[in-house]
Amino acid sequence: MINSIHELLKKESEAIKNIPITDSYEKAVNLIVEQVHHKKGKLVTTGMGKAGQIAMNIATTFCSTGIPSVFLHPSEAQHGDLGILQENDLMLLISNSGKTREIVELTQLAHVLNPALKYIVITGNPDSPLAKESDICIYTGHPDEVCTLGMTPTTSTTVMTVIGDILVVETMKRTGFTIEDYSKRHHGGYLGKKARALSNDK
Repeated sequence: MINSIHELLKKESEAIKNIPITDSYEKAVNLIVEQVHHKKGKLVTTGMGKAGQIAMNIATTFCSTGIPSVFLHPSEAQHGDLGILQENDLMLLISNSGKTREIVELTQLAHVLNPALKYIVITGNPDSPLAKESDICIYTGHPDEVCTLGMTPTTSTTVMTVIGDILVVETMKRTGFTIEDYSKRHHGGYLGKKARALSNDK
């Protein structure tokens, strides 16, 4: 079993190393900073299934680092939650296939509500409908899943998480987010206590 675990870790690490690095990251960060930090919109993340869980995590991480963000469930969006969208908002859509029906429908509905709305898409299929619809497409490299069936989102969601972390950290650098800023947004628990100890916000 130990050898099997080492092999799985090796495959996951290789998938991360093989994420294509293009100027799409810089473009995405620029767009997030412009729409949210400067124009005071918010980042709206979305995805279905496991990708949706990653999108939710990215939203909460952005919130704690100075970028107001919310997760929009694509199915609930069709039942009124689409109303969360406002002027200057920006959408981050996550779909491994790039053709998830609920996400494709969401982009169409969102554009009816706000034709000027911009999209960043994280996908394993750069030729997909969502990729073509996007203003910025970040390609995951479409790694093989480590799942024994090759089906369950495993490696792909690891890569999506890493890409989300890159966007968060690079955005923090661009906005000059400080430990004082962090402590004001994260007051409870161990991290809150540590942040206050490192800042002037006692």
